[in-house]
Amino acid sequence: MSTVADIQKAIERLPQKDQVALTAWLQSREEPILSKQEEAALLASLDKAATELDAGQGVPIETVRERVAKWATK
Repeated sequence: MSTVADIQKAIERLPQKDQVALTAWLQSREEPILSKQEEAALLASLDKAATELDAGQGVPIETVRERVAKWATK
């Protein structure tokens, strides 16, 4: 088996897109940051938001952009 240093050198020789793909794969193997309870709450919140958007209760993206621009200049 190769040493970590050998693996690092091999990674540096990979094309950029392969390095990005490898990074994504390695990150997918990490432990989740959210607990099961937090994940369930987040998913429920996203489901509720999607339902509200489907019902026309969302904020138009232009309004969001304007608000963010104002916040960024404060």
